[in-house]
Amino acid sequence: MKKAIIIGATSRIGKELSERFVANNYKVGITGRRKELLLELKDKNPDAYLTKVIDVTDTASSIQQLEELTIELGGLDLLVISSGIGEINEALDFEIEKQTIDTNIVGFTSIADWTFNYFEKQQSGHLVVISSIGGIRGSCRAPAYNASKAYQINYAEGLRQKAAKLKMPIFITDIRPGLVDTKMAKGEGLFWVMPLEKAVNQMYNAIVRKKKVVYVTKRWRLIAMILKLIPRPIYDRM
Repeated sequence: MKKAIIIGATSRIGKELSERFVANNYKVGITGRRKELLLELKDKNPDAYLTKVIDVTDTASSIQQLEELTIELGGLDLLVISSGIGEINEALDFEIEKQTIDTNIVGFTSIADWTFNYFEKQQSGHLVVISSIGGIRGSCRAPAYNASKAYQINYAEGLRQKAAKLKMPIFITDIRPGLVDTKMAKGEGLFWVMPLEKAVNQMYNAIVRKKKVVYVTKRWRLIAMILKLIPRPIYDRM
């Protein structure tokens, strides 16, 4: 039986992915800050889940808990980083920006580094990063969020390059969702908000196929291409 850990399993995407892995015969370690939500998920299938309360912003504690969870699972084949926050912050409230940085950059990097090093020692493994199409360009409405997702996209690419140089079967999958029907979809006038189940289906299929980069849903690949092509003088006025 393969072993997987979902960092951020108390988010809607993390929860749905956890259930998808269990349905496909994985032993799954689930983590998050909200213990009651972890236990609620575990109660659905007690034999399939192990739980750990992890706050990725507390890097020392989170790594200790991650190591313990891996031992309890009996190993690790796949880890998904689904933890993340994002707030609209046009007023540039630094406390809001700092929370995003601490979670999406500092906490993310701590987990990603530990995981890659574990897989390198094991000489195999699969790290999945849930980034965002928001990482393609900056945003005046959520500067730290978009910047943090750009960081994750580039960090995942760096780890993929490192794995290639090591010539080991260590796979890095960067999943870039557009707008999904979760609490992360904020603001007015949102379009192409995709149903959660459809988004998770595409995410799971991309993970199974060990895709390097995938946009979810597929139509968001077109949006990404357009965003990349918009000249800076025009984008600055948008």
